[in-house]
Amino acid sequence: MTQPPASDQPEQPPLRILVVDDHALVRAGVRAELAADAPDLEVIAEADDVEGAIAAVHALTPDVVLLDVHLPGGNGGGGAEVVTACRDVPATRFLALSVSDASEDVVGVIRAGARGYVTKAISSTDLAQAVRRVAVGDAAFSPRLAGFVLDAFGAGAGEVAVADSELDRLSAREREVMRLIARGYTYKECAAELFISVKTVETHVSAVLRKLQLSNRNELTRWAAARRIV
Repeated sequence: MTQPPASDQPEQPPLRILVVDDHALVRAGVRAELAADAPDLEVIAEADDVEGAIAAVHALTPDVVLLDVHLPGGNGGGGAEVVTACRDVPATRFLALSVSDASEDVVGVIRAGARGYVTKAISSTDLAQAVRRVAVGDAAFSPRLAGFVLDAFGAGAGEVAVADSELDRLSAREREVMRLIARGYTYKECAAELFISVKTVETHVSAVLRKLQLSNRNELTRWAAARRIV
């Protein structure tokens, strides 16, 4: 007797995910949540710095890289540096996953070539959906972050482009220090927040002021506020 044709579509292989974050607990948490809630997503590897991430992308060609924007190593460019260095792997797409919701971080990694940006406050269900969207070429953003991208690539492109050009002079750590100081943190509070010494904060602030051609922290605060990056 002739068997009826199967109605189900062939099962698709899981999407292959690379998780890049310098905190082992974060990587373990993402792996566990995706394994529990998204069987169609498979974490195939992890990396904890710029060099490791670039090497893993070239070696494994994952479908999607979940990428923190602040990473050690490389030339201080963090996640954006990884995306830029992997433009020769077009099959891999990047989704930034970060605790930061600063506009310069969002715009910087999107300008480098990432397809989306979500914060670590996202639920596991929403994260899985964002990964699926990025994998097929769509964009995915946490709600309030999409406005930064619209500003950068829409009517406000000129202003943001100028701010980005100036920010490119700063390392990832200098940007972190600059943002905290501009928000009113004392050097001691900044040091505690970033787990560095007060002396290191002072060194970074001096470098920021020099690179941005500013005289003091009051000018730095006004500079950051005018560019909406505080």
